[in-house]
Amino acid sequence: MNMKEYIEEAEKALLHTYNRYQIVFDKGEGVCLYDIEGKRYLDFVAGIAVFALGYHNEEYNDALKAQIDKLIHTSNYYYNVPAVNAAKKIKAVSGMDRVFFTNSGAEAVEGAIKAARKYAYLKDGGTDHEIIAMNHSFHGRTMGALSVTGNPKYREPFEPLIGNIRFADLNDIESVKRQITDKTCAVIMETVQGEGGMMPAEEGFLKEVRALCDERDILLILDEIQCGMGRTGYMFAWQRYGVKPDIMTTAKALGCGVPVGAFLMTEKVGEKSLAAGDHGTTYGGNPLCCAAVEKVLDLFEKNHIIEKVRETAPYLEGRLSELKDKYDCIIERRGVGLMQGLVFDRPVGDIIHCALERGLVLINAGTNIIRFVPPLIISKENVDEMIAILDNSIGSLYAV
Repeated sequence: MNMKEYIEEAEKALLHTYNRYQIVFDKGEGVCLYDIEGKRYLDFVAGIAVFALGYHNEEYNDALKAQIDKLIHTSNYYYNVPAVNAAKKIKAVSGMDRVFFTNSGAEAVEGAIKAARKYAYLKDGGTDHEIIAMNHSFHGRTMGALSVTGNPKYREPFEPLIGNIRFADLNDIESVKRQITDKTCAVIMETVQGEGGMMPAEEGFLKEVRALCDERDILLILDEIQCGMGRTGYMFAWQRYGVKPDIMTTAKALGCGVPVGAFLMTEKVGEKSLAAGDHGTTYGGNPLCCAAVEKVLDLFEKNHIIEKVRETAPYLEGRLSELKDKYDCIIERRGVGLMQGLVFDRPVGDIIHCALERGLVLINAGTNIIRFVPPLIISKENVDEMIAILDNSIGSLYAV
């Protein structure tokens, strides 16, 4: 079948919950994707910050093939070697103490919420504890994750969601203080908001929230699903400021394409929250997914991925800032590391489509922000190619 025929078949069979771009991708190599007709696309999306190591990494692929030939799944009634090794390695790079592997980022958030509420329940026996989340945040589409997502348009069609959620504003400590009550058991936030506009939490704000949580024995949950795994130039974004969470969520680049996530916690929370029978998953932590996690963490170290990000990110920031200075329609560049955004004074859909026609894959964050979350292995030459295509696309639509 040709491209058009595949798309027509997809529209007949798949539930229409995505407005997909009219492309059928067939394969990837390095930082590029190829459609079924052989056209090359420079990829600055990486499967939404997933393919940190790029496409067709032979060592990664070989590790998965080897595990498939050994064992894919047994369930969590038994131990498996890749899960033990992956847990040990993610503990080492995160400084956390206990790990629970999930199938996705949203499931990691669900587990984090349950752990926080169980922690509070064991303290006082109450079942009316509250969680403070941030406006403009995004934590996932499941009912619990949706409940702490700070955008009403995502929540309203599915209400009532889980209750006792209050919302504050990122980087506004007074707004957090106003939401705290004697029932508050946790504060949850993305260390860098992704879907909400590529907005980093400020160091002072994070430290003040940490101090509030310490003072009142409230748990701090940091969502590192998109901003973690090296994207900001640190393995996890909170490590830039040394503000350690009580519970942390991760996913996306954790498996570099294999569906796996995790929530991690300190020993203090691990000892006094979820116990046998409180939480579970059939597929989470299976040998195949954990073999992916183990290999990803090995390759991050072997290939000096963090150092590469620190080298390339300032160059990307500089080139994006040049583009901002060139066009009046670009209001701001913001972000950290290889998690950047250009804020426009208008919707960016036409620009993204125009760039796609020219062989550049981009996505938005909201209606007026172009999001840049490329594979972490991009070069300065890749950045230059991206800027040239984007510049041409903007220029073809709007006057300088």
